[in-house]
Amino acid sequence: MGLLSDPNRRRALISMLTRLNAPICVVCYMAGVAWFMGLAFEPFTLRTYMSENAMGSTMVEERFPSGERALATGREFSAHKKRAGGMPVDWLVKTMQARGLEVFTQRFSRTLPFPDENKERYMVKGTNVYGILRAPRAPRTEALVLSAPCTPGDNNNQAVGLLLGLAQYFRNQIFWAKDIIFLVNEHDLIGMQAWLEGYHHTNTTGMDWSPLQGRGGSIQAALSLELSSDVITSMDLVLEGLNGQLPNLDLANLFYAFCQKIGVLCTIQGKLQRNDWDSVSGYSHSVQTMMLMVMKQASGRPWGDHGLFLRYHIEAATIRGINSFRQYKTDATTIGRLLEGMYRKLNNLLERLHQSYFFYLMPSLSHFVSIGYYMPAFGLLAVILLLRALDLWVQLATPPPRTEDGVPDTEQMSSPGVLSVLTPLVISHLTGAALYTLPIQFQEMAVEHFPVSETEAVVLTAIAVYTAGLALPHNTHRLLSGEGTEQGWKVLKLVAVLYLAVLLGCTALINFSLGFILALTLVPVAAFVTPHVPKVLSAFILVILSPACTLLFSVFFFQELQEVPTSFQEGWLLYLSVISQGILDHFLYGSLVYPLIALLVYPCWLLFWNILFWK
Repeated sequence: MGLLSDPNRRRALISMLTRLNAPICVVCYMAGVAWFMGLAFEPFTLRTYMSENAMGSTMVEERFPSGERALATGREFSAHKKRAGGMPVDWLVKTMQARGLEVFTQRFSRTLPFPDENKERYMVKGTNVYGILRAPRAPRTEALVLSAPCTPGDNNNQAVGLLLGLAQYFRNQIFWAKDIIFLVNEHDLIGMQAWLEGYHHTNTTGMDWSPLQGRGGSIQAALSLELSSDVITSMDLVLEGLNGQLPNLDLANLFYAFCQKIGVLCTIQGKLQRNDWDSVSGYSHSVQTMMLMVMKQASGRPWGDHGLFLRYHIEAATIRGINSFRQYKTDATTIGRLLEGMYRKLNNLLERLHQSYFFYLMPSLSHFVSIGYYMPAFGLLAVILLLRALDLWVQLATPPPRTEDGVPDTEQMSSPGVLSVLTPLVISHLTGAALYTLPIQFQEMAVEHFPVSETEAVVLTAIAVYTAGLALPHNTHRLLSGEGTEQGWKVLKLVAVLYLAVLLGCTALINFSLGFILALTLVPVAAFVTPHVPKVLSAFILVILSPACTLLFSVFFFQELQEVPTSFQEGWLLYLSVISQGILDHFLYGSLVYPLIALLVYPCWLLFWNILFWK
């Protein structure tokens, strides 16, 4: 504190920070990237451990015996699904009732803002079927959920069969202290959203659904099961939910503990755990696994039906069976015992899962990176913005140089008008508002005048508005105030840098992965852009580091991480699909990535674009 309270020392510190501003910023950027890459190195991570005492031991005896019968039920479900052309509601109701459950149905419908070409649907109508196993040893104030989505074709039939087999087995046990809800939802996330809204008496998305006739207690935890093969080589754990939310780490620890106990091969991001962490290939494998989690979390979309539970503070995950080339095989009985063990431990909970971490990254199922370890990487990038803001503030506070006659330079001394700074801010945000609203509003007009579908019209309109924004705010400081001043662009950049620092900081607190990726690309832009740098080269760099190009590069990078490289044409089509899915996820489920980019990040980037062409 003495360093800052002493005026002489304070001036010396500020002088050093401004004099060495550029080298310090470069060092901070390199240190932030190096810190992040080091997080995947096993000695720098923490080994997972169970924090919840009620789930601390796996000493339960799993006895589920009916794997083959469950697969037969799945084949029967598949036959009735083909015959009905969709969800076999009547058959499911009768089958659940025969297993002693209280069975209810829920109808729902939703008209999408524009057709979903990936799943070929526009007007969605369906029915959810769920059965409740009432707790015989408790006042029925709490519940657990096991769900399996009913998907088109031959997908996930085995999961529904195993769900019904577990329902019959659980019905014969007397130790349940919580209601267990067995849910088969139609139309994947849309059906799950309708059921959750009906269960909690909320309607945040404007969907039409019938009220639920039966409810259990307050839901403590949920698992979504996805199995599409009779033989499974490994079980993959999916954690990423809506807007980058993650379940409590103890839920992942519970899954890993029972996989180790029963002998089931388990993966995360589809990657097996390796023991050669001290080799280059082992470290590369950990980086690849962690980066896949970062990319999925940054997308803001739910990567399984469990993702929508998290917004209701329900700890949930998706367990997905994978049938690959591996020689290791797991039968349905073993998977049933895995789920039985997990539900028996969740049944012991006296309160919601809260003791372990909610913010973490996982380079493997046995190790994790806590928020205290990965936040410094973002902090090193964010401090660059503060250093640049300090440098600009010092420049603005420094008296202007004097001429040979001893008179202050009037050109340097002229202060910017309010409109010269306010006008770019307003126009940039109006452009962002147009990017958010026009693609949906103008789709019908675009379809009438151009030979495109509704989905193509939405995506192409978004790209057109985004591109037009590069020209619209150009030299907007001259719109009302004439020529811009030297002080004017510095004030505008000071505002833009502080704006970006607050924006990235708030984003990283909610979704670290999204905030870090945006910081990697936007912080260099904010650091180097001035009106005095070479225009053509700087404009090219700004476009390359813009939000749209960042998304394009992320699409190709994600495909490389998944070891599914694509050509440029395939990547471009996938890029257009990602844009349409991002807009759909916002209007269907409430994903915040699209409005964040359109209303805040893109206008902030336009401010730096305006500074580059300041005259």
